[in-house]
Amino acid sequence: MKKKNKEKKVLEPQYYTSRINTSTYNYKVYYMSVPEKIINVLIAFVIGACIGYLFYGGIGKDEYGQATTVTYCLNVIIPVIVGVIAVKLYIPVRIQSIIKKQKNQLNKQFRDMLEALSTSLGAGKNVIDSFRSVYDDMKMQYEDGAYIISELELLLSGMDNNIDIEDLLLDFGERSGNEDIESFAKVFQICYRKGGNIKDTVRSTYEILNDKMEIAEDIETVVTANKTEQNVMLIMPIGLIGMMKLMSPDFAENFVSPSGIMATTVAVIIFVAAYFIGRKVLEIKI
Repeated sequence: MKKKNKEKKVLEPQYYTSRINTSTYNYKVYYMSVPEKIINVLIAFVIGACIGYLFYGGIGKDEYGQATTVTYCLNVIIPVIVGVIAVKLYIPVRIQSIIKKQKNQLNKQFRDMLEALSTSLGAGKNVIDSFRSVYDDMKMQYEDGAYIISELELLLSGMDNNIDIEDLLLDFGERSGNEDIESFAKVFQICYRKGGNIKDTVRSTYEILNDKMEIAEDIETVVTANKTEQNVMLIMPIGLIGMMKLMSPDFAENFVSPSGIMATTVAVIIFVAAYFIGRKVLEIKI
């Protein structure tokens, strides 16, 4: 019998080592720190457990409506299970949200860098001096630690150590996970090595990126109302169940009957699935 070798998925590191032995950030992944993970896990677990208790609390009562040992056990077990499921669902969503936010910030900062670079090249400076000038401009525009500041510092340090600027830009593009930055780096490499018009390339890339960002902002404005409606629709079933259990405990007993449990479970699955489908639908990429 032949043994099947299961290939394990290799996780990308959060940081790479550059050619000048400094850490470079990988924007395509995000790994929570231990305190951050603990906080997010606790938040998701508590919310999930509360929802689990709200929907399934009180199962296993006797014929007189009195809680039994089974009721007390299920009041603990079910919220714990729902809390764990909530953690499993929430953490990946939270990580993707952080990655998206980082990429959006980097995209905006890169656009501003291209604008400053285009202006500097238009003033007659060469490429190397233009990047040094851009670094000074970005230092005035952004705080220390901003993504573009770190990348420009890496770029200038690499040039000071005789590393080709186009190789540094290609590395930046690959780590960014951004198609526009990768495309710019590749076009820049061709133009720089073959004597193309760098100024027009930078200007054209800036205009395209700026137009894409303006369109994305317009779309975001349009879908914001839909996202708000989606969040309201997500909260409404929880609020309605809570109100019914508080205002009409006798009617709420129907939720812990066999048919009520089945209906509740189906409803929970549907509205969780609807949430993720809604996220996909509203996730419009330019």
